[in-house]
Amino acid sequence: MDDASFAKARRRLMTEIEVEARETHFWTGRAHFSERVMAALEKVPRHEFVLPEDQPHAYVNRPRGIGHGQTISQPYIVALMTDLLDLEPAHRVLEIGSGCGYQAAVLAELAGRVFTVETFEELAHTAAARLARLGYRNVEVRHGEGYEGWPEEAPFDAIIVTAAPIAVPPALLDQLATGGRMVVPVGKPGDTQILTLCRKDAEGHVERDGLLPVSFVPMVRRDR
Repeated sequence: MDDASFAKARRRLMTEIEVEARETHFWTGRAHFSERVMAALEKVPRHEFVLPEDQPHAYVNRPRGIGHGQTISQPYIVALMTDLLDLEPAHRVLEIGSGCGYQAAVLAELAGRVFTVETFEELAHTAAARLARLGYRNVEVRHGEGYEGWPEEAPFDAIIVTAAPIAVPPALLDQLATGGRMVVPVGKPGDTQILTLCRKDAEGHVERDGLLPVSFVPMVRRDR
């Protein structure tokens, strides 16, 4: 596909995301995503983040495999999870599950700095190289243990988890700043997972809202 074809496919995808947002607002509370989030989704070249054989399908509103049993998330879910973070340009964001780097690129369009942790070493190195090649200088990629977060860079204004733990990891809650927001799918493998929004108040208490049934790969421990 040429650049014009990719651009046309991206515009079609944006329309599909807008429709799905309206259809799911009963659960999410968001019938529309912010203009900044939608602009970031339209700007980031998703075809650069999928496997070469999947490039013709890069702008289909579905997840796709990227190897190691991992996926690049459905664009609507990327838009929803990003929108729920209410990001500002000065925010520092932690992502757990770098994968191919696509979600990190979207975050980098919206926040000041993005720190992303990937448990699979090959995926971490590939994501870092891809993000650098595409000019994302405000993203740092680490091969590490997602359950532990990135404590030396904490606190974070926002945290996004792109794989499903059975329960919200306590270390991530500890690294969330006062007033911060975390979006994480929670549930056992094979069971219904719930996209959960966590908000930390001024006293350090965390309010949790289950929003939407979702399906993510399980959050795994770091490969050794």
